[in-house]
Amino acid sequence: MFWTATKRVLRSGFVSFYRNSVVSIAAVLVVSITLFVIGSLIFSRAVLSYSLGQIKEKVDVNVYFSLSAPEEKILALKEQLEALPEVRSVGYISREQALEDFKKRHESDYLTLQALEELGDNPLGAVLNIHAKEPSQYETIAEFLGGESTLIKENPNIIDKVNYYQNKDIIDRLNSIIDGGEKVGFGVTLVFVLVSIVIVFNTIRLIIFMSREEISVMRLVGASDLYIRAPFMVEGLIYGVVSTIVVLLALWPATYWLGKNATNFLGGLDLFQYYLSNFWEILLIMLLSGCVVGAISAFLAVRRYLNV
Repeated sequence: MFWTATKRVLRSGFVSFYRNSVVSIAAVLVVSITLFVIGSLIFSRAVLSYSLGQIKEKVDVNVYFSLSAPEEKILALKEQLEALPEVRSVGYISREQALEDFKKRHESDYLTLQALEELGDNPLGAVLNIHAKEPSQYETIAEFLGGESTLIKENPNIIDKVNYYQNKDIIDRLNSIIDGGEKVGFGVTLVFVLVSIVIVFNTIRLIIFMSREEISVMRLVGASDLYIRAPFMVEGLIYGVVSTIVVLLALWPATYWLGKNATNFLGGLDLFQYYLSNFWEILLIMLLSGCVVGAISAFLAVRRYLNV
């Protein structure tokens, strides 16, 4: 009996969706727009996170040493830094290597190279290039370089400059931009969700009005409240499922085109590959979002306008 009633409810929901095709298509389009906005936010977050990760990989702390700093002291400090749990790697650039790198970077700048030759001596000091395991750990490393190291306390003049705070500002600013973008995206999504709920709500209300004679007959033959209400709930879920299919089909060519033509503009992330590799996760998010919007709209409409 239960399965028979369930089949009838599901069939009634599909029949109503098909029979009221015009209003159903309008509801599906509105929910699809909402889901497309949600999908765009998913991809936007992926691009921002990928770009942030790329920048974080390039961010480091450089320790510039004075010209008089002994090499053995620098290498000793390198060993101390490598022993820190926050440090991923430490690279050493000698004075000679620093000079060679400087010449390569300015090989087309004749005036700079000429001025360097006139100096007669190497004006560059050695450098330690430090990469932390996490960007938040650079502050601990900077504090260590600021005087916590025994070697630095004993030789306070060996370090000329540490460029930590300049890079910290860049990361903090980028994080602020991403946080702001997520808040704006959440606000836009919320607006579209509310608009979708209102339109689907009115769609279900219209269908209830169009089905009033059928509902009256069902009441006369003794149909239960749940049996009368359930098909409208099913119809709301159908809106969500169909909208999910529509959006996923639309995202396929959109991400394929962006993957071919906008990878460099998006910081190197191929959106089509991201779409394929995260397809089931995106499908689940879209399906849940669409069904929730459809179900809530149908529930509110049934509760408000179907007095059984």
